Amino acid sequence: MKNFLPSASVWIAALWWGSLTTVGFYVVPMLFANLPSPAIAGNMAAKLFTAQTWIAVVCGLLLLMTSRSNQPLALIERAQAATMFIVTGMLLALLSEFAVAPRIVARQNLPLWHSVGMVLYFAQWFCAGLTFKKLLAGKAN
Repeated sequence: MKNFLPSASVWIAALWWGSLTTVGFYVVPMLFANLPSPAIAGNMAAKLFTAQTWIAVVCGLLLLMTSRSNQPLALIERAQAATMFIVTGMLLALLSEFAVAPRIVARQNLPLWHSVGMVLYFAQWFCAGLTFKKLLAGKAN
């Protein structure tokens, strides 16, 4: 069995995907289940999603920077394959933060914009997961 020590890019991708999973699928539902009103839970969820956006942007930028380092050709090819998912995930996070979240906070057509926000969040989660999978598969080979 090979000595397996994940690279920095694998750890960063794990942080990105893990933070999305934790905030979106555990913490925010717990807020709505345990806080006294949906308004209080919604305000706190908005703050958490804003923080998550910046985590996604920082992780994405770090992943893009680490994909350019001196690595064996096979790892560079895997990183380049993940680049599309990294950039897409970052753009989805920024789109959610600056186009969708203000409409949700303003309660403009709340069902529509909440649904759009959820779709963008799931798509970002999918991009982060594929990035993590591609980088982890590149390390295992």
